[in-house]
Amino acid sequence: MPQNPPKAAPNPAASAAAPEADAISADSFAQLDREKFAHNMMRVGVQTQQLLTEFFKRMAERDGSAPLDPLNISGAFLALAKAMGEDRETVMTGQVQLWKDWMGLWETTALRILGGEAPAMIEPASGDRRFRDAEWQRNEIFDFIKQSYLLTANSLQQMVAHLHGIPDNERKRIEFYTKQFADAFAPTNFPLTNPEVMRATLKSNGENLVKGLDNLLADIERGKGELSIRQSADGFVLGQNIATAPGKVVFRNQLMELLQYDPVTEQVYERPLLIFPPWINKFYILDLRPENSFIRWLTAQGYTVFVVSWANPDESQAELGFEDYMRDGIFAALDAVKDATGVPDPNCVGYCIGGTLLAATLAYMAAKNDSRVHSATFWAAQTDFSEAGDLSVFVDEAQLEALQEQMKASGGLLKGSKMAGAFNMLRANDLIWSFVINNYMLGKQPMPFDLLYWNSDTTRMPEKLHLSYLRQCYRDNALALGKMMLGGVTLDLSKVKVPVYLQSAREDHIAPAKSVFKGAHLFGGPVRFIIAGSGHIAGVINPPAARKYQYWTNDAKAKALDVEDWRNGAIEHPGSWWTDWDKWLAKLSGEKIPARKPGDGKLKVLCDAPGTYVKVKAQ
Repeated sequence: MPQNPPKAAPNPAASAAAPEADAISADSFAQLDREKFAHNMMRVGVQTQQLLTEFFKRMAERDGSAPLDPLNISGAFLALAKAMGEDRETVMTGQVQLWKDWMGLWETTALRILGGEAPAMIEPASGDRRFRDAEWQRNEIFDFIKQSYLLTANSLQQMVAHLHGIPDNERKRIEFYTKQFADAFAPTNFPLTNPEVMRATLKSNGENLVKGLDNLLADIERGKGELSIRQSADGFVLGQNIATAPGKVVFRNQLMELLQYDPVTEQVYERPLLIFPPWINKFYILDLRPENSFIRWLTAQGYTVFVVSWANPDESQAELGFEDYMRDGIFAALDAVKDATGVPDPNCVGYCIGGTLLAATLAYMAAKNDSRVHSATFWAAQTDFSEAGDLSVFVDEAQLEALQEQMKASGGLLKGSKMAGAFNMLRANDLIWSFVINNYMLGKQPMPFDLLYWNSDTTRMPEKLHLSYLRQCYRDNALALGKMMLGGVTLDLSKVKVPVYLQSAREDHIAPAKSVFKGAHLFGGPVRFIIAGSGHIAGVINPPAARKYQYWTNDAKAKALDVEDWRNGAIEHPGSWWTDWDKWLAKLSGEKIPARKPGDGKLKVLCDAPGTYVKVKAQ
């Protein structure tokens, strides 16, 4: 889920620019303490030498087994070069237009330097926080640098988008890596072309660069030789100031702990609610703080809430696959909920990849006439991957083979840092470059931020499970096509007749609304589909009290429409989609009964929430 890492939430590092800071002028340089500056630059030189020495040492120690190009970037750019060579007209048209834009920019810049006024040739896109510092607008030179970069980056990306001869399976990857290239070379990422960094350097006589190199060395040390960028300051302790909803662990096996949360109402619905989060991230995205805790809100509505906390796997679990997660995850949890409450068929929720597993399991259960699930809700979960999100750029066969090599070299596991790196690339400006600037150029520490702390709290992936998911779902779309098998059963989602609620988010880049909507045509029972505002994380975690965003509903049967027809007939509602889901879920949850507490049934309390598995750290 993607670490989920999220359409990037408001990022303290990215918003650290100082729009009202003093302008950079000749006086700024005159106030520089040259002796201190020289001393600090000497320290920077020594640290840089140390950094390079360590880098070359580690390169010499490599055994040569690691793939040279694990992301197959060379394959994408070879396809781009071939298309550019064959489609000279598109390339030439783009170059001519860029030359015209540059001439216009020179003209408007000259006019501004001479004291005149001229409209900008180009402005940063809405939501682009890189150029918030006032110097990018008021200083003609920095404004020229900004606009020349934006014109060039846009021209490059537009040319790639319009090139003929690029195979469909390569175009998205080429566009993705072209944007990565353009983002990396933004002027904000270099000290001499970033006014905020230049201002800090002049003001501190270069002390910011010394502290920045200290931060860089510390991040490399923490990553055991790999760069592990800190996104949040320490200061969070699970169970103390994050993941604090009161509850107990009532069941545990090698794969998961099952948490039952304390009731807060005198009466609760008879039918409990069982939630399967993604194992790509830890479950406490559902319980960051009391004010945005989905779990606390659900218990306040009168639901008995159970949540699975997946184990952070070790090498002994490398051969666990989808079937293991079905049997020791979903089936074990269903049995445990029955023992705890006496109810044989809870309502279930699957979030992201947890939803894909739940859907596959429901198809297996339908084939076996197993009725232990009363209804299924899917949060940002895909069942049809034909138009999947940005993660699809990582699943061509060359990358999957390289990934398999990496996992075998790591004992059959994908390191948490590798997964985090892939998710961070999806929002590189917010989740990578903003911290490069903040931590390494400005020499600051990141602010404590619960969402980014969770995003950095990585998990490992078992080789068999992860490769099976990427190949069967993302590459082959086997679940939607009725070709996926579990336990010897060919899965057919049309046989799933339980009521289904599909939640999607308008700006979700991991499970796009259009992709989630395709699931409405796969399930055989009644389906309610909604689109929420925001993205993969904030689109799900949006408490009504926050009064943020919106959601869209359409009472027409989703199965009878395509997504655009659905959108055209949808009604927009302000605020959180949680209230709509609550109305749907309440009707499926039975009568109210006296509140049940963890330990009341056959299952005894093992420990307090958030449990022990969630505290296992991973590289």
